Amino acid sequence: MIPVPVVVTVLGGWCAVYLADTLLKSSNSLKASYEDWLLTYGLSVSPFHLRWQTALFNRQFYSWGRWKPRFLYLWFSMGMVFGIVAMFGSVILLGKTLLQTLTQMLTEAPKAQNDRMLQVVVPGVNLPVSQLTYFFSAILISGVIHEVGHGVAAIREQVRFNGFGIFIFIVYPGAFVDLFTTHLQLISPVQQLRIFCAGVWHNFVLGVASFMVLFLLPAILFPFYYTGVGALVTEVAEDSPANGPRGLFVGDLVTNLQDCPVYNVEDWNSCLGDISEKSQVGYCVSAATLQQLSFPARVYRRLDGTVECCSNNSLTDICFSYSNKLDNHLYACLPARKVIEASKVCRTNMDCHKDFVPSFCVTPSLENQTRLIRVKHPPHIDMLYVGHPMHLQYTVSLSSFVPRQNFLSIDLPVVIETFCKYLISLSGALAVINAVPCFALDGQWILNSFLEATLSSLIVEKQNRELVGFLILLAGSALLAANVALGLWLVTAR
Repeated sequence: MIPVPVVVTVLGGWCAVYLADTLLKSSNSLKASYEDWLLTYGLSVSPFHLRWQTALFNRQFYSWGRWKPRFLYLWFSMGMVFGIVAMFGSVILLGKTLLQTLTQMLTEAPKAQNDRMLQVVVPGVNLPVSQLTYFFSAILISGVIHEVGHGVAAIREQVRFNGFGIFIFIVYPGAFVDLFTTHLQLISPVQQLRIFCAGVWHNFVLGVASFMVLFLLPAILFPFYYTGVGALVTEVAEDSPANGPRGLFVGDLVTNLQDCPVYNVEDWNSCLGDISEKSQVGYCVSAATLQQLSFPARVYRRLDGTVECCSNNSLTDICFSYSNKLDNHLYACLPARKVIEASKVCRTNMDCHKDFVPSFCVTPSLENQTRLIRVKHPPHIDMLYVGHPMHLQYTVSLSSFVPRQNFLSIDLPVVIETFCKYLISLSGALAVINAVPCFALDGQWILNSFLEATLSSLIVEKQNRELVGFLILLAGSALLAANVALGLWLVTAR
């Protein structure tokens, strides 16, 4: 469910804005000046919708629209082809997403949602509050670039440009351009397609550009940061099991998880995934050391079938299991750090045969899904973590970039990386959604212009062409509405 504080804040804020607007407009003394103020600054207020429009940027838009006409013709012609392909592709993608959602609802498979390319995002539910700045900034920039595409393409096709604006709907920001409708209706369907497809085309280009920046980021930041030496800790949550005097600290460089080398954040996530999926590894301990460190303790079984042999509630001792030729189920309560430090990782006793010294592969006897993980972050002493690997992943933030100088921020590369990822996903999503043949979206006008350009010779009557377009738009709108409704239900109700 959506958190109550989020709902109260949003509803309370909009109620206050709308109440103030209503009171000012109903006041005999303030109504005229207030409406003049709104008109002067291009503001308009309605329930859950705040809008600002201006002509300040008209000269800049006209400058862009008249720059290199031949290049712009080719640019927006490519955009037209992309927009038409995107219109058909978006229907296929939404259909596939809807089938995946229905399958997940029927089978109740939690992993199905991770495979979905399109997901409904609700701030405070499946979007962390700490990421809201990235989210809304990426939406606003994607919206502005989208509308710049429409505006420049319209000027290129000799359509009058009236103004540019920004709006906020509930909590989502966006942008728009005001074009002279009569001019739009007078130009050819192909010219209309160039204008209507320009928005999704610019969103696609923005996503590609963001991907290139993300891909080339190590080279771009090379003079200031280096990579490939480990994962740099940038934040440790207060409630993280990795927090503590023997834990991880901001600025630590993680180089290994068990015997899995870590050269970057991707390696960190991959190693934790492997550790989570595979069985617990053991550690080679000589028979003499095992006899010296172990002490007698009562053995009992947990509810999940695993065995516990340390009954003193010690924070330093862990129950280890091992086998020999006589008995395959031996247990010993051992001090974890003394056993693990300077020990070789093993799976069976055969991995420990070295220099003819009798050794055993002792494995921590822990509850299901719980792992003992040795985290190397030199020059500090190794951190020994006991818990679910995913808890370590969720509560420790890292970066692949290590600053060359102490005065450089360790957070800057993470900020750039995260923002690029949001631009890629949100700009791509905006391109897909706007290309859907649905009422009130760019896809409606793309479809109408496409039908006029292709079916005018096959379906002579304009009324019949409009009927075909209406039926397609009705189906596209139902498909999009079903995806949004079921996506919201999965996010908020389950």
